[in-house]
Amino acid sequence: MRALISVSDKTGIVELAKGLTALGVEIISTGGTYKKLKSEGVDAIEISELTGFPECLDGRVKTLHPIVHAGLLAMRSKPEHMQQLKDLGIETIDMVIVNLYPFKATIMKEGVTRDDAVENIDIGGPTMLRAAAKNYQDVAVVVDPRDYETVLTELKENGSVSLETKFYLMQKVFMHTSNYDTMIADYLKKERGDFSLPETLTMTFEKVQDMRYGENPHQQAAFYREVGKQVGSLVDAKQYNGKELSFNNINDTNGALELLKEFTEPTVVACKHGNPCGVGSADTIEEAWTKAYNADKTSIFGGIVVLNREVTAEIAEQMKEIFLEVIVAPSYTEEALAILCEKKNVRVLELKDIEVPQKATALDLKKVNGGLIVQTIDSKLIGDELKVVTKTAPTPQQMEDLLFAWKVVKFTKSNGIAVAKNKQSVGIGPGQVNRIWATKQCFEHAAELIGEDATKGAVMASDAFFPFPDCVEAAHEAGITAIIQPGGAMRDQMSIDKCDEYGIAMVFTGMRHFKH
Repeated sequence: MRALISVSDKTGIVELAKGLTALGVEIISTGGTYKKLKSEGVDAIEISELTGFPECLDGRVKTLHPIVHAGLLAMRSKPEHMQQLKDLGIETIDMVIVNLYPFKATIMKEGVTRDDAVENIDIGGPTMLRAAAKNYQDVAVVVDPRDYETVLTELKENGSVSLETKFYLMQKVFMHTSNYDTMIADYLKKERGDFSLPETLTMTFEKVQDMRYGENPHQQAAFYREVGKQVGSLVDAKQYNGKELSFNNINDTNGALELLKEFTEPTVVACKHGNPCGVGSADTIEEAWTKAYNADKTSIFGGIVVLNREVTAEIAEQMKEIFLEVIVAPSYTEEALAILCEKKNVRVLELKDIEVPQKATALDLKKVNGGLIVQTIDSKLIGDELKVVTKTAPTPQQMEDLLFAWKVVKFTKSNGIAVAKNKQSVGIGPGQVNRIWATKQCFEHAAELIGEDATKGAVMASDAFFPFPDCVEAAHEAGITAIIQPGGAMRDQMSIDKCDEYGIAMVFTGMRHFKH
Protein backbone atom coordinates (compact mmCIF):
# COMPACT_ATOMS: atom_id res chain seq x y z
CA MET A 1 0.00 0.00 0.00
CA ARG A 2 1.26 3.48 -0.88
CA ALA A 3 0.22 6.87 0.48
CA LEU A 4 0.95 10.29 -1.01
CA ILE A 5 1.23 13.03 1.61
CA SER A 6 1.39 16.76 0.78
CA VAL A 7 0.02 19.21 3.35
CA SER A 8 0.19 22.91 4.17
CA ASP A 9 -1.41 22.36 7.60
CA LYS A 10 0.97 19.89 9.20
CA THR A 11 -1.17 19.30 12.30
CA GLY A 12 -0.85 15.63 13.27
CA ILE A 13 0.89 14.67 10.03
CA VAL A 14 4.04 13.23 11.62
CA GLU A 15 2.00 10.99 13.92
CA LEU A 16 -0.14 9.83 11.00
CA ALA A 17 2.89 9.11 8.81
CA LYS A 18 4.59 7.15 11.58
CA GLY A 19 1.40 5.17 12.13
CA LEU A 20 1.14 4.38 8.43
CA THR A 21 4.79 3.37 8.20
CA ALA A 22 4.35 1.03 11.16
CA LEU A 23 1.56 -0.67 9.20
CA GLY A 24 3.84 -1.18 6.20
CA VAL A 25 2.53 1.70 4.10
CA GLU A 26 5.07 3.31 1.76
CA ILE A 27 5.09 7.10 2.00
CA ILE A 28 5.52 9.43 -0.97
CA SER A 29 5.79 13.12 -0.22
CA THR A 30 6.53 16.58 -1.61
CA GLY A 31 8.46 19.74 -0.77
CA GLY A 32 8.07 21.02 2.76
CA THR A 33 6.09 17.98 3.85
CA TYR A 34 8.88 15.66 2.71
CA LYS A 35 11.46 17.70 4.65
CA LYS A 36 9.27 17.71 7.75
CA LEU A 37 8.76 13.93 7.67
CA LYS A 38 12.44 13.21 7.06
CA SER A 39 13.46 15.51 9.91
CA GLU A 40 11.15 13.52 12.20
CA GLY A 41 12.67 10.21 11.16
CA VAL A 42 9.89 9.11 8.81
CA ASP A 43 11.12 7.13 5.81
CA ALA A 44 9.61 8.75 2.70
CA ILE A 45 10.15 8.90 -1.07
CA GLU A 46 10.30 12.36 -2.64
CA ILE A 47 7.79 12.91 -5.44
CA SER A 48 10.49 13.65 -8.04
CA GLU A 49 12.05 10.27 -7.30
CA LEU A 50 8.70 8.66 -8.15
CA THR A 51 8.01 10.65 -11.32
CA GLY A 52 11.59 10.96 -12.55
CA PHE A 53 10.85 14.61 -13.16
CA PRO A 54 12.13 17.44 -10.91
CA GLU A 55 9.88 19.96 -9.21
CA CYS A 56 9.94 23.11 -11.32
CA LEU A 57 8.61 26.65 -11.67
CA ASP A 58 9.20 27.44 -7.99
CA GLY A 59 7.31 24.31 -7.01
CA ARG A 60 4.25 25.11 -9.10
CA VAL A 61 4.67 21.77 -10.86
CA LYS A 62 5.26 18.82 -8.57
CA THR A 63 2.43 16.28 -8.67
CA LEU A 64 0.93 17.17 -12.06
CA HIS A 65 2.31 14.03 -13.71
CA PRO A 66 0.77 10.92 -15.36
CA ILE A 67 2.61 8.60 -12.96
CA VAL A 68 0.77 10.25 -10.07
CA HIS A 69 -2.65 10.59 -11.63
CA ALA A 70 -2.68 7.22 -13.38
CA GLY A 71 -1.78 5.67 -10.03
CA LEU A 72 -4.77 7.45 -8.46
CA LEU A 73 -7.38 7.03 -11.18
CA ALA A 74 -6.81 3.44 -12.25
CA MET A 75 -9.86 1.34 -11.29
CA ARG A 76 -8.60 -1.82 -9.67
CA SER A 77 -11.71 -3.71 -10.75
CA LYS A 78 -10.99 -3.09 -14.45
CA PRO A 79 -8.35 -5.52 -15.83
CA GLU A 80 -7.63 -3.23 -18.77
CA HIS A 81 -6.73 -0.38 -16.37
CA MET A 82 -4.40 -2.60 -14.38
CA GLN A 83 -2.79 -3.98 -17.55
CA GLN A 84 -2.15 -0.46 -18.80
CA LEU A 85 -0.44 0.44 -15.53
CA LYS A 86 1.70 -2.67 -15.83
CA ASP A 87 2.63 -1.87 -19.42
CA LEU A 88 3.57 1.69 -18.41
CA GLY A 89 5.47 0.61 -15.32
CA ILE A 90 3.17 2.61 -13.00
CA GLU A 91 2.18 1.52 -9.51
CA THR A 92 -1.12 2.38 -7.80
CA ILE A 93 -1.40 5.00 -5.06
CA ASP A 94 -3.90 3.84 -2.44
CA MET A 95 -4.17 6.83 -0.13
CA VAL A 96 -3.90 10.60 -0.53
CA ILE A 97 -3.46 12.92 2.45
CA VAL A 98 -3.56 16.49 1.13
CA ASN A 99 -4.63 19.89 2.34
CA LEU A 100 -4.32 23.03 0.30
CA TYR A 101 -2.30 26.22 0.13
CA PRO A 102 -3.61 28.66 2.77
CA PHE A 103 -5.60 30.91 0.44
CA LYS A 104 -8.05 31.98 3.17
CA ALA A 105 -5.28 32.82 5.65
CA THR A 106 -3.49 34.80 2.92
CA ILE A 107 -6.43 37.02 1.96
CA MET A 108 -7.23 37.66 5.64
CA LYS A 109 -3.84 39.32 6.17
CA GLU A 110 -3.63 43.09 6.36
CA GLY A 111 -2.22 44.60 3.19
CA VAL A 112 -2.30 41.40 1.16
CA THR A 113 -1.54 42.00 -2.52
CA ARG A 114 -3.28 40.42 -5.47
CA ASP A 115 0.00 38.68 -6.40
CA ASP A 116 0.23 37.13 -2.92
CA ALA A 117 -3.35 35.92 -3.14
CA VAL A 118 -2.97 34.44 -6.60
CA GLU A 119 0.29 32.71 -5.67
CA ASN A 120 -1.60 30.94 -2.88
CA ILE A 121 -4.13 29.38 -5.24
CA ASP A 122 -3.35 25.66 -5.11
CA ILE A 123 -3.43 23.76 -8.40
CA GLY A 124 -1.85 20.36 -7.83
CA GLY A 125 -3.55 19.79 -4.49
CA PRO A 126 -7.16 20.10 -5.68
CA THR A 127 -6.29 18.07 -8.77
CA MET A 128 -4.98 15.19 -6.67
CA LEU A 129 -7.90 15.42 -4.26
CA ARG A 130 -10.47 15.33 -7.02
CA ALA A 131 -8.73 12.48 -8.83
CA ALA A 132 -8.48 10.37 -5.68
CA ALA A 133 -12.05 11.20 -4.66
CA LYS A 134 -13.41 10.21 -8.06
CA ASN A 135 -11.79 6.81 -7.55
CA TYR A 136 -12.98 6.62 -3.93
CA GLN A 137 -13.73 2.90 -4.04
CA ASP A 138 -9.99 2.23 -4.45
CA VAL A 139 -8.34 5.28 -2.89
CA ALA A 140 -8.82 6.70 0.61
CA VAL A 141 -8.48 10.48 0.38
CA VAL A 142 -8.07 12.57 3.53
CA VAL A 143 -8.34 16.36 3.52
CA ASP A 144 -9.16 17.00 7.20
CA PRO A 145 -6.68 16.24 10.03
CA ARG A 146 -9.67 15.32 12.22
CA ASP A 147 -10.09 12.19 10.09
CA TYR A 148 -6.54 10.88 10.60
CA GLU A 149 -7.45 8.85 13.67
CA THR A 150 -10.43 7.20 11.95
CA VAL A 151 -8.29 6.11 9.00
CA LEU A 152 -5.48 4.77 11.19
CA THR A 153 -7.91 2.88 13.43
CA GLU A 154 -9.60 1.15 10.48
CA LEU A 155 -6.25 0.22 8.96
CA LYS A 156 -5.05 -1.25 12.25
CA GLU A 157 -8.25 -3.18 12.92
CA ASN A 158 -9.24 -4.26 9.40
CA GLY A 159 -6.18 -3.83 7.22
CA SER A 160 -8.07 -1.38 5.01
CA VAL A 161 -10.32 1.65 5.08
CA SER A 162 -13.98 0.68 4.72
CA LEU A 163 -15.93 1.62 1.62
CA GLU A 164 -18.39 3.57 3.77
CA THR A 165 -15.58 5.65 5.23
CA LYS A 166 -14.05 6.20 1.80
CA PHE A 167 -17.39 7.48 0.51
CA TYR A 168 -17.65 9.84 3.49
CA LEU A 169 -14.10 11.09 2.81
CA MET A 170 -14.97 11.58 -0.86
CA GLN A 171 -17.89 13.80 0.09
CA LYS A 172 -15.65 15.90 2.36
CA VAL A 173 -13.17 16.40 -0.46
CA PHE A 174 -15.71 17.86 -2.85
CA MET A 175 -17.20 20.05 -0.12
CA HIS A 176 -13.66 21.25 0.67
CA THR A 177 -12.63 21.98 -2.93
CA SER A 178 -15.97 23.67 -3.60
CA ASN A 179 -15.42 25.90 -0.57
CA TYR A 180 -11.85 26.64 -1.71
CA ASP A 181 -12.84 27.56 -5.27
CA THR A 182 -15.73 29.70 -4.04
CA MET A 183 -13.39 31.70 -1.79
CA ILE A 184 -11.11 32.32 -4.77
CA ALA A 185 -13.97 33.35 -7.06
CA ASP A 186 -15.40 35.67 -4.39
CA TYR A 187 -12.02 37.29 -3.77
CA LEU A 188 -11.46 37.88 -7.48
CA LYS A 189 -14.96 39.35 -7.92
CA LYS A 190 -14.35 41.83 -5.10
CA GLU A 191 -10.83 42.56 -6.37
CA ARG A 192 -12.38 43.61 -9.69
CA GLY A 193 -14.89 45.81 -7.89
CA ASP A 194 -17.74 43.78 -9.35
CA PHE A 195 -20.74 44.01 -7.02
CA SER A 196 -23.39 42.92 -9.52
CA LEU A 197 -25.55 39.88 -8.89
CA PRO A 198 -23.78 37.08 -10.82
CA GLU A 199 -25.25 34.74 -13.41
CA THR A 200 -24.46 31.81 -11.13
CA LEU A 201 -24.42 32.26 -7.37
CA THR A 202 -22.06 30.14 -5.30
CA MET A 203 -21.45 31.02 -1.67
CA THR A 204 -19.44 29.48 1.12
CA PHE A 205 -19.90 29.68 4.87
CA GLU A 206 -18.11 28.10 7.83
CA LYS A 207 -19.99 26.51 10.70
CA VAL A 208 -19.77 28.42 13.98
CA GLN A 209 -21.88 26.00 15.98
CA ASP A 210 -24.60 23.41 15.87
CA MET A 211 -27.75 24.42 17.69
CA ARG A 212 -30.01 22.46 19.96
CA TYR A 213 -32.85 23.09 17.51
CA GLY A 214 -34.14 25.59 15.01
CA GLU A 215 -37.07 27.98 15.00
CA ASN A 216 -39.07 25.14 16.57
CA PRO A 217 -37.83 22.11 18.56
CA HIS A 218 -38.47 19.66 15.71
CA GLN A 219 -36.17 21.56 13.29
CA GLN A 220 -32.40 21.08 12.97
CA ALA A 221 -30.25 24.20 12.91
CA ALA A 222 -26.67 25.47 12.78
CA PHE A 223 -25.01 28.90 12.75
CA TYR A 224 -22.59 29.70 9.92
CA ARG A 225 -20.34 32.68 9.26
CA GLU A 226 -19.22 34.20 6.01
CA VAL A 227 -15.58 33.69 5.10
CA GLY A 228 -13.55 36.85 5.69
CA LYS A 229 -13.42 39.64 8.22
CA GLN A 230 -16.81 40.36 9.79
CA VAL A 231 -16.54 43.64 11.70
CA GLY A 232 -19.54 44.51 13.86
CA SER A 233 -21.23 41.17 13.17
CA LEU A 234 -22.78 38.84 15.71
CA VAL A 235 -20.40 36.06 14.61
CA ASP A 236 -17.55 38.00 16.25
CA ALA A 237 -19.29 38.66 19.56
CA LYS A 238 -17.65 37.40 22.76
CA GLN A 239 -20.07 35.61 25.08
CA TYR A 240 -19.54 35.95 28.82
CA ASN A 241 -22.55 34.18 30.23
CA GLY A 242 -25.55 31.97 29.51
CA LYS A 243 -26.29 29.06 27.20
CA GLU A 244 -25.33 29.03 23.53
CA LEU A 245 -27.38 31.34 21.37
CA SER A 246 -30.41 29.65 19.82
CA PHE A 247 -31.69 30.05 16.26
CA ASN A 248 -34.31 32.58 17.39
CA ASN A 249 -31.80 34.40 19.62
CA ILE A 250 -29.48 34.95 16.67
CA ASN A 251 -32.24 35.98 14.29
CA ASP A 252 -33.80 38.43 16.75
CA THR A 253 -30.47 39.82 17.97
CA ASN A 254 -29.27 40.44 14.42
CA GLY A 255 -32.41 42.46 13.69
CA ALA A 256 -31.94 44.50 16.85
CA LEU A 257 -28.28 45.16 15.97
CA GLU A 258 -29.12 46.32 12.45
CA LEU A 259 -31.59 48.87 13.88
CA LEU A 260 -29.05 49.98 16.49
CA LYS A 261 -26.50 50.68 13.74
CA GLU A 262 -28.77 53.45 12.40
CA PHE A 263 -28.00 55.54 15.51
CA THR A 264 -24.84 57.38 16.58
CA GLU A 265 -26.10 58.92 19.84
CA PRO A 266 -26.47 56.71 22.97
CA THR A 267 -29.28 54.31 22.04
CA VAL A 268 -30.91 51.16 23.39
CA VAL A 269 -33.02 48.80 21.28
CA ALA A 270 -35.26 46.13 22.78
CA CYS A 271 -36.51 43.49 20.35
CA LYS A 272 -38.97 40.60 20.51
CA HIS A 273 -39.72 38.03 17.79
CA GLY A 274 -37.86 40.01 15.14
CA ASN A 275 -39.60 43.33 15.83
CA PRO A 276 -38.45 46.30 17.92
CA CYS A 277 -40.60 46.70 21.01
CA GLY A 278 -38.81 49.59 22.70
CA VAL A 279 -36.24 52.08 21.40
CA GLY A 280 -34.73 55.05 23.18
CA SER A 281 -32.03 57.62 22.40
CA ALA A 282 -30.66 60.21 24.82
CA ASP A 283 -27.58 62.09 25.96
CA THR A 284 -26.60 59.19 28.24
CA ILE A 285 -26.96 55.45 27.83
CA GLU A 286 -28.68 55.24 31.24
CA GLU A 287 -31.44 57.58 30.06
CA ALA A 288 -31.68 55.73 26.74
CA TRP A 289 -32.15 52.44 28.63
CA THR A 290 -34.94 53.98 30.72
CA LYS A 291 -36.71 55.20 27.59
CA ALA A 292 -36.46 51.83 25.84
CA TYR A 293 -37.63 49.93 28.91
CA ASN A 294 -40.56 52.26 29.64
CA ALA A 295 -41.68 52.09 26.01
CA ASP A 296 -42.97 48.55 26.53
CA LYS A 297 -42.34 46.96 29.92
CA THR A 298 -44.44 43.94 28.93
CA SER A 299 -42.89 42.88 25.63
CA ILE A 300 -39.31 43.37 26.77
CA PHE A 301 -39.76 40.37 29.09
CA GLY A 302 -37.85 37.49 27.49
CA GLY A 303 -36.55 39.82 24.81
CA ILE A 304 -33.27 41.02 23.33
CA VAL A 305 -31.56 44.25 24.40
CA VAL A 306 -28.69 45.86 22.48
CA LEU A 307 -26.82 49.03 23.46
CA ASN A 308 -24.23 51.13 21.65
CA ARG A 309 -22.42 52.34 24.78
CA GLU A 310 -20.80 50.63 27.76
CA VAL A 311 -23.19 48.98 30.22
CA THR A 312 -22.82 50.43 33.70
CA ALA A 313 -23.65 48.92 37.06
CA GLU A 314 -26.70 51.18 37.24
CA ILE A 315 -28.15 49.71 34.05
CA ALA A 316 -27.11 46.17 34.97
CA GLU A 317 -28.98 46.37 38.27
CA GLN A 318 -32.16 47.35 36.43
CA MET A 319 -31.70 44.68 33.78
CA LYS A 320 -31.20 42.09 36.49
CA GLU A 321 -34.75 42.68 37.72
CA ILE A 322 -36.32 41.43 34.50
CA PHE A 323 -35.89 38.30 32.39
CA LEU A 324 -33.86 38.99 29.26
CA GLU A 325 -32.69 36.40 26.75
CA VAL A 326 -29.72 38.30 25.28
CA ILE A 327 -27.80 41.50 26.07
CA VAL A 328 -25.24 42.87 23.60
CA ALA A 329 -23.02 45.90 24.14
CA PRO A 330 -19.58 47.13 23.06
CA SER A 331 -18.30 46.79 26.64
CA TYR A 332 -19.29 46.37 30.29
CA THR A 333 -17.83 47.73 33.48
CA GLU A 334 -16.43 44.97 35.71
CA GLU A 335 -19.20 45.58 38.21
CA ALA A 336 -21.92 45.48 35.54
CA LEU A 337 -20.58 42.20 34.15
CA ALA A 338 -20.52 40.64 37.61
CA ILE A 339 -24.11 41.72 38.24
CA LEU A 340 -25.43 40.37 34.92
CA CYS A 341 -23.57 37.07 35.21
CA GLU A 342 -25.33 36.35 38.49
CA LYS A 343 -28.28 35.27 36.33
CA LYS A 344 -27.07 32.05 34.73
CA ASN A 345 -29.55 32.03 31.83
CA VAL A 346 -29.03 35.50 30.40
CA ARG A 347 -26.66 35.50 27.43
CA VAL A 348 -24.25 38.40 27.87
CA LEU A 349 -22.30 39.30 24.73
CA GLU A 350 -19.62 41.87 23.96
CA LEU A 351 -19.38 43.21 20.40
CA LYS A 352 -16.64 45.84 20.24
CA ASP A 353 -17.44 47.19 16.76
CA ILE A 354 -21.17 47.21 17.35
CA GLU A 355 -21.67 50.49 15.47
CA VAL A 356 -20.08 49.34 12.19
CA PRO A 357 -22.81 48.82 9.56
CA GLN A 358 -22.94 46.10 6.96
CA LYS A 359 -21.39 46.97 3.63
CA ALA A 360 -23.97 48.30 1.19
CA THR A 361 -22.98 45.52 -1.20
CA ALA A 362 -23.86 42.75 1.28
CA LEU A 363 -26.56 40.34 0.15
CA ASP A 364 -29.87 39.51 1.78
CA LEU A 365 -30.92 35.93 1.04
CA LYS A 366 -34.31 34.27 1.41
CA LYS A 367 -34.85 30.61 0.66
CA VAL A 368 -38.01 29.70 -1.19
CA ASN A 369 -39.18 26.26 -2.24
CA GLY A 370 -36.91 25.22 -5.10
CA GLY A 371 -34.91 28.42 -5.23
CA LEU A 372 -33.37 31.48 -3.62
CA ILE A 373 -34.27 35.14 -3.87
CA VAL A 374 -31.37 37.53 -3.45
CA GLN A 375 -31.13 41.27 -2.99
CA THR A 376 -28.63 43.81 -1.71
CA ILE A 377 -29.33 44.87 1.86
CA ASP A 378 -31.58 47.83 2.64
CA SER A 379 -28.65 50.12 3.47
CA LYS A 380 -30.23 53.53 2.79
CA LEU A 381 -32.56 55.54 5.00
CA ILE A 382 -34.19 58.19 2.80
CA GLY A 383 -34.36 59.06 -0.90
CA ASP A 384 -32.72 62.07 -2.49
CA GLU A 385 -34.22 64.47 0.05
CA LEU A 386 -36.96 64.90 2.63
CA LYS A 387 -39.93 66.80 1.20
CA VAL A 388 -42.48 68.64 3.32
CA VAL A 389 -45.79 68.27 1.43
CA THR A 390 -48.20 70.01 3.83
CA LYS A 391 -48.89 73.63 4.64
CA THR A 392 -47.62 72.99 8.16
CA ALA A 393 -43.92 72.19 8.38
CA PRO A 394 -42.52 70.10 11.23
CA THR A 395 -40.62 71.90 13.97
CA PRO A 396 -36.94 70.97 14.53
CA GLN A 397 -38.00 68.79 17.48
CA GLN A 398 -40.67 67.08 15.41
CA MET A 399 -38.21 66.49 12.56
CA GLU A 400 -35.77 64.89 14.99
CA ASP A 401 -38.52 62.59 16.24
CA LEU A 402 -39.73 61.88 12.69
CA LEU A 403 -36.29 60.64 11.69
CA PHE A 404 -36.09 58.61 14.90
CA ALA A 405 -39.45 56.97 14.15
CA TRP A 406 -38.40 56.41 10.52
CA LYS A 407 -35.37 54.43 11.67
CA VAL A 408 -37.55 52.31 13.95
CA VAL A 409 -40.19 51.55 11.32
CA LYS A 410 -37.50 50.57 8.82
CA PHE A 411 -36.86 47.47 10.96
CA THR A 412 -40.49 46.76 11.80
CA LYS A 413 -42.26 43.99 9.88
CA SER A 414 -44.64 45.30 7.22
CA ASN A 415 -47.21 46.67 7.33
CA GLY A 416 -45.42 48.68 10.00
CA ILE A 417 -46.21 51.83 11.96
CA ALA A 418 -44.01 53.47 14.60
CA VAL A 419 -44.89 56.36 16.91
CA ALA A 420 -42.22 58.34 18.77
CA LYS A 421 -41.92 61.29 21.13
CA ASN A 422 -38.75 62.84 22.52
CA LYS A 423 -36.61 60.15 20.85
CA GLN A 424 -38.53 57.32 22.47
CA SER A 425 -40.76 54.79 20.75
CA VAL A 426 -44.20 55.02 22.34
CA GLY A 427 -46.01 52.62 20.05
CA ILE A 428 -45.09 50.08 17.36
CA GLY A 429 -47.61 48.30 15.13
CA PRO A 430 -45.88 45.49 13.22
CA GLY A 431 -46.83 42.93 10.62
CA GLN A 432 -50.47 43.64 9.87
CA VAL A 433 -52.19 42.80 6.59
CA ASN A 434 -53.39 46.36 6.11
CA ARG A 435 -52.02 49.71 7.19
CA ILE A 436 -55.00 50.97 9.17
CA TRP A 437 -54.88 47.88 11.39
CA ALA A 438 -51.18 48.48 12.03
CA THR A 439 -51.95 52.14 12.86
CA LYS A 440 -54.80 51.39 15.25
CA GLN A 441 -52.85 48.56 16.90
CA CYS A 442 -49.94 50.93 17.45
CA PHE A 443 -52.15 53.51 19.16
CA GLU A 444 -53.96 50.91 21.25
CA HIS A 445 -50.71 49.42 22.53
CA ALA A 446 -49.33 52.87 23.33
CA ALA A 447 -52.42 53.73 25.38
CA GLU A 448 -52.35 50.39 27.17
CA LEU A 449 -48.62 50.29 27.91
CA ILE A 450 -47.77 53.95 28.54
CA GLY A 451 -51.03 55.80 29.08
CA GLU A 452 -54.01 57.36 27.34
CA ASP A 453 -52.01 60.46 26.42
CA ALA A 454 -48.96 58.55 25.10
CA THR A 455 -49.57 59.53 21.49
CA LYS A 456 -50.61 63.13 22.16
CA GLY A 457 -47.99 65.38 20.56
CA ALA A 458 -46.11 62.39 19.14
CA VAL A 459 -45.05 61.77 15.54
CA MET A 460 -45.77 58.75 13.35
CA ALA A 461 -43.83 56.83 10.71
CA SER A 462 -45.20 54.41 8.10
CA ASP A 463 -42.90 52.03 6.21
CA ALA A 464 -44.90 52.53 2.99
CA PHE A 465 -47.32 55.07 1.55
CA PHE A 466 -50.93 55.60 2.65
CA PRO A 467 -53.34 54.27 0.01
CA PHE A 468 -56.21 56.11 1.78
CA PRO A 469 -56.49 58.99 4.25
CA ASP A 470 -57.90 56.69 6.97
CA CYS A 471 -54.49 56.46 8.71
CA VAL A 472 -54.31 60.27 8.86
CA GLU A 473 -57.78 60.38 10.41
CA ALA A 474 -56.75 57.81 13.03
CA ALA A 475 -53.55 59.78 13.67
CA HIS A 476 -55.52 62.96 14.27
CA GLU A 477 -57.77 61.19 16.78
CA ALA A 478 -54.66 59.93 18.60
CA GLY A 479 -53.13 63.41 18.80
CA ILE A 480 -50.31 62.85 16.29
CA THR A 481 -48.73 66.13 15.17
CA ALA A 482 -46.46 65.02 12.30
CA ILE A 483 -46.17 62.07 9.93
CA ILE A 484 -43.31 60.68 7.86
CA GLN A 485 -43.95 58.26 5.00
CA PRO A 486 -42.48 57.44 1.56
CA GLY A 487 -45.21 59.02 -0.58
CA GLY A 488 -45.93 57.76 -4.05
CA ALA A 489 -49.56 56.63 -3.76
CA MET A 490 -52.08 57.56 -6.45
CA ARG A 491 -54.16 59.15 -3.70
CA ASP A 492 -51.34 61.01 -1.94
CA GLN A 493 -53.19 64.29 -2.26
CA MET A 494 -56.13 62.94 -0.23
CA SER A 495 -53.79 62.25 2.72
CA ILE A 496 -52.07 65.61 2.26
CA ASP A 497 -55.41 67.44 2.23
CA LYS A 498 -56.52 65.58 5.35
CA CYS A 499 -53.27 66.56 7.11
CA ASP A 500 -53.83 70.20 6.13
CA GLU A 501 -57.36 70.00 7.48
CA TYR A 502 -56.06 68.81 10.87
CA GLY A 503 -52.88 70.91 10.96
CA ILE A 504 -50.61 67.84 10.83
CA ALA A 505 -47.21 68.17 9.20
CA MET A 506 -46.36 65.48 6.65
CA VAL A 507 -42.94 64.63 5.21
CA PHE A 508 -42.21 62.35 2.24
CA THR A 509 -38.94 60.39 2.22
CA GLY A 510 -39.12 59.17 -1.37
CA MET A 511 -38.09 55.70 -0.19
CA ARG A 512 -40.08 52.84 1.31
CA HIS A 513 -38.82 50.14 3.68
CA PHE A 514 -40.90 46.99 3.25
CA LYS A 515 -39.74 44.24 5.60
CA HIS A 516 -41.33 40.88 4.86
